[in-house]
Amino acid sequence: MSTPALPRENNGSWLQLMRQRVRTLPFLKGTGNTLFLVLFFYLYLYIQRNPVFEVFQIPATELDRWIGFQPWALGLYLSLWVYTALPVALQPDLRRLTRYGLHIGLMCAASLLIFVFWPTSVSAAVGPREGGGIFAMMYAVDTNGNACPSLHVAAAVFSFMWLQTILKSVRAPAWVRWVDALWCIGICYSTLAVKQHLLIDLIAGAALGAAAGWLSLRSASRGNNIQQI
Repeated sequence: MSTPALPRENNGSWLQLMRQRVRTLPFLKGTGNTLFLVLFFYLYLYIQRNPVFEVFQIPATELDRWIGFQPWALGLYLSLWVYTALPVALQPDLRRLTRYGLHIGLMCAASLLIFVFWPTSVSAAVGPREGGGIFAMMYAVDTNGNACPSLHVAAAVFSFMWLQTILKSVRAPAWVRWVDALWCIGICYSTLAVKQHLLIDLIAGAALGAAAGWLSLRSASRGNNIQQI
């Protein structure tokens, strides 16, 4: 499944084009992204703490047992919030910002519906988790619920697909796109390394993010018009 191709922007260097995008509607982008996250996490935690159906325990695979707890991966795990903010910051106008918000909102809504009708957990497979301090705080908030699909992975993959498309449209060099790819892979791996998710969650989340990303980019690129993205 290939990402829909878009025409390239030609009015300036890639850095100039990136700066121009970031400087467009910065207050709206920042406040909108913050409010979106607040609303989403309110619904996410409410669903997690008030399951309607019996919670299904996701089983561990051999890979999950092989990958031990790796505290160093916490930085990568938390960097998702910077990573997912980048496609928002790089939207060039209000129309395309609104369209992007609608697309990622639909993906999050779909995941919340899954969590309502099929609540899942990894607590039985992961068992007691190590680490204190920020790990203890993170585990207390998440409580191993709403595990599958991993929305952490879905959001990373969705953002990756949009970032790759934007980077190509502004003619960014290949090394920038490779850094983007490695960052996304690192975030996905970190979900296993900090024991927030299992391999099954990761695969399901990647599938959700890829499907939502492809559909949203297909919609945005319809007619092969750069003004749509």
